[in-house]
Amino acid sequence: MMIFIQSLDYQLWNIITNGPEIPTEIFDGKRVLKLNNEYNDHDYKLLQFNAKDKHVLFCALSPSEFNGVSSLDAAKEILVHDYELFTMLENENISSMYAPFNDIINALKGLGKVYTNHELVSKILRWLPKSWEPK
Repeated sequence: MMIFIQSLDYQLWNIITNGPEIPTEIFDGKRVLKLNNEYNDHDYKLLQFNAKDKHVLFCALSPSEFNGVSSLDAAKEILVHDYELFTMLENENISSMYAPFNDIINALKGLGKVYTNHELVSKILRWLPKSWEPK
């Protein structure tokens, strides 16, 4: 995913890793949000990059995943949300479940969000369906 987004525009990947840049200005020594009517061309370009970023990530999601994350503001939040809600399907085996899980973990690692092995194993054990309890 990282290479795909960087190939579209490297600035898009920077926005995912660093968060969106919202147009601000210094007023009385404090940083405050600009009003819409105060935006310049650079501000609009920053806002457009964040919108493109969200669009690329939304297009990669299934309709049910899209409904769950469409209200999130930053691209990084989308990936964390995917990680938190990831589950193993009843008819799925561990090998087929691990590939999409690993994709999410690698994307988050690229964003600076690193989980310990203990956290990852605990998460996987919680995701196992009830049919795995006797095992």
